Amino acid sequence: MSDTVEVALRKGSGTKECRRLRRAGYVPAVLYGHGEKCVDLSAPRDAVQAFIRHGSRFVELVGAVKTSAVIRELQWDTFGTEPIHVDFLRVSRSDRVKVKVPIDLKGECPGQRAGGVLSLVLHELDLECTADTIPDHVHAHVGHLELGHAIKVKDLDLPKGARALADGEETVVTCMLPAKKGEEAAAGPAEPEVIGRKPTEEGEEGETTKS
Repeated sequence: MSDTVEVALRKGSGTKECRRLRRAGYVPAVLYGHGEKCVDLSAPRDAVQAFIRHGSRFVELVGAVKTSAVIRELQWDTFGTEPIHVDFLRVSRSDRVKVKVPIDLKGECPGQRAGGVLSLVLHELDLECTADTIPDHVHAHVGHLELGHAIKVKDLDLPKGARALADGEETVVTCMLPAKKGEEAAAGPAEPEVIGRKPTEEGEEGETTKS
């Protein structure tokens, strides 16, 4: 799925200019790749929120530039509610790209009806595929997952031509009986927290990054 995003050239790339754009309802962005120079852009916040809402990873940029691109990186505010910066990577529809795609569960698991607990072990999958076939999600179909069994990476349905970069034997979903209290106690107490470790510093203005 792709969205069309109208972009404009940015007059500057400093913090002051970025703040001004955000106050005006725009999201600072940068376009790079294919051996061409980086271009500082801005996009309407509602357009950015739209492609996020639609799950689009492949977009068509129009306006100041006209090119296909993938969303390479998306930065959010401190509260994780508003996008504050976007990195676009130039691509053609046939370019093969490497992306992280979320995994979700589809269907009703018969193992749960038998008393099992369904656990999603792997939440994202590294994929290599063409830019125009990047899926919104990879579905793990649990309709045939019985108690005591698991779904592995090799069992996932991927878009035509896509290749999983993870080991095919890596576990994605399990359905197991819940651990008994005695078994949990036998595992022993949790390891103590390491005290004195320096916390990770946040970026400028408390910005956080989300892929």
